[in-house]
Amino acid sequence: MTGIRLHAPAPGWAIDADVVVVGSGVAGLTAALRCTAAGLRTVVVTKARLDDGSTRWAQGGIAAALGEGDTPEQHMEDTLVAGAGLCDEEAVRVLVTEGPDAVRRLIATGARFDTDAAGTIELTREGGHHRRRIAHAGGDATGAEISRALVDAVRERAVRTIENALVLDLLTDAHGRTAGVTLHVMGEGQHDGVGAVHAPAVVLATGGMGQVFSATTNPAVSTGDGVALALRAGAEVSDLEFVQFHPTVLFLGPEAEGQQPLVSEAVRGEGAHLVDADGVRFMVGQHELAELAPRDIVAKGIMRRMREQGADHMYLDARHFGAEMWESRFPTILAACRTHGFDPVTEPIPVAPAAHYASGGVRTDLRGRTTVPGLYACGEVACTGVHGANRLASNSLLEGLVFAERIADDIATTLAAPETTAPETAVPETAAPDMTDPATAGPHPDGSASAGPGPTTAPGGPEPRTATPVPHPAPRVLPLLDPAARARVQRVMTHGAGVLRSADSLAKAAEQLDAIHGDALGGAGGSGHKTAEPGVESWETTNVLCVARVLVAAARHREETRGCHWREDRPDRDDAAWRRHLVVRLRPDRSLDVRTTATHDFPPTDRPLSHSAAGTRDPARDPARDPARDPAHHPAAQAAARREQQA
Repeated sequence: MTGIRLHAPAPGWAIDADVVVVGSGVAGLTAALRCTAAGLRTVVVTKARLDDGSTRWAQGGIAAALGEGDTPEQHMEDTLVAGAGLCDEEAVRVLVTEGPDAVRRLIATGARFDTDAAGTIELTREGGHHRRRIAHAGGDATGAEISRALVDAVRERAVRTIENALVLDLLTDAHGRTAGVTLHVMGEGQHDGVGAVHAPAVVLATGGMGQVFSATTNPAVSTGDGVALALRAGAEVSDLEFVQFHPTVLFLGPEAEGQQPLVSEAVRGEGAHLVDADGVRFMVGQHELAELAPRDIVAKGIMRRMREQGADHMYLDARHFGAEMWESRFPTILAACRTHGFDPVTEPIPVAPAAHYASGGVRTDLRGRTTVPGLYACGEVACTGVHGANRLASNSLLEGLVFAERIADDIATTLAAPETTAPETAVPETAAPDMTDPATAGPHPDGSASAGPGPTTAPGGPEPRTATPVPHPAPRVLPLLDPAARARVQRVMTHGAGVLRSADSLAKAAEQLDAIHGDALGGAGGSGHKTAEPGVESWETTNVLCVARVLVAAARHREETRGCHWREDRPDRDDAAWRRHLVVRLRPDRSLDVRTTATHDFPPTDRPLSHSAAGTRDPARDPARDPARDPAHHPAAQAAARREQQA
């Protein structure tokens, strides 16, 4: 453990649970629903509304071997090729073999995918896939439909939720195990200010970190909060240098910043062509799949053509689709283009690469366990080894589904073990409370936790047990950045660590980020700079800087070009030296520890939550488990049923 915490008031209220899920995309809500079905008292904490995460923006679809003639083995082969030699093969095998049934369970939950007249799911192709295996919904609104179905299910099952809440830091007990999280509710709902959810299991499903760059397809909430929290908690992160830049993002001008409209890869899957200003298809001859090559290859092809011609964008030509196809198959993209003054029915669409997806994140095993006992991660915040150096298109939603289910199974099984520490005896590591401020006073003198009314939940939901935190010595407080520094960090990252990187650009970026970091530390040390006051914007900006520093450190360390990591000064892939992963930890003194794995496979995390599993062989690399087992059969669910009968 680093002992590092964000500068924040002590929790003024607390609730107890068995598991707290942070995030409400496909990964978070799937984990929450399965944990609830297993009889676990589950709390979902989400930064905005339940449907405001990255999942709802996913246009293309979800990849799985569902079509006639397709097989998991073929899906695996395409995934390994896209991952450029760095996929963990066991993780990929889990993804592709458990994926089809996971999609079917998603459909059973209520998700409605596009079907033909016979009721068969329609499948399309995207970059890197040799078969049509992408299921979509609403034409190009797949993420929105999946989000709708999962949110409806969460509300129907009365899963307890806290919306508009930014999670701050992990709490730990006296033995260094997870004991919950601190969070700040942003003025809506029944809670306000900093509080805590005490639980022996925490699932990070916070999404990506695209807001580290100036231009991104990610929503505003994607500020890397989960990765930063995990780093402060002492967890390892891996492969953060592999940021996928989506090749075809609607180009809104060289100064455009923030979230940019995505033009789905499915448009190319249906036959759109990439062309330059003269109408020349420049991807033909660069790869056997031309415009449908893996995303890193297409992004590089676009960037090379831009440099050759001194242009700041290329074009995607789909005029041959005609108005009817655009309106029925891609209504969302059509509307976005027309909103910004472009009509793809009559003219090519200006496009350029922009930050899209983090292939790396918090390192996990095949059950989603991180290197901190009791802390799990899934979805874009996690690094399972599935994506390697470059994610295969539409594997992200599938990864969220499959590994969220595995996490829920592991938590339910582990918490049922008799040696597991119960939530009532967890001793969270917290900052010493300020007893002079009644709004953040923490425990009352009689030992009970300060707590207002619980988050909104449907009548009849389980009442949480009360936990009494015992403060540990005050942690190392991380000084906060002025929110104005966020744009500065984003510009540094876009220019120094974007699609094109070099030793010089990365060294300059590191120097500039260190200077920004030094300003905050100087403010805390009284050198004239003023450290920012606690608040959502300063916490987010501090997280952005933390993630940016790790990304740049990893990118400097990897002296080769591989997947979506493109070093102009090291243009070749070097398997002998670099077919392995980088693992980064944050030291207590805030410096970064970067090490290299021995092979391209991930080493086991080997940090189970329960004492009973300690020291035994980690079974999480065994993909031969039954993925479809009913969560109601878990020991935790059976124990809950017995309690209910006794009541």
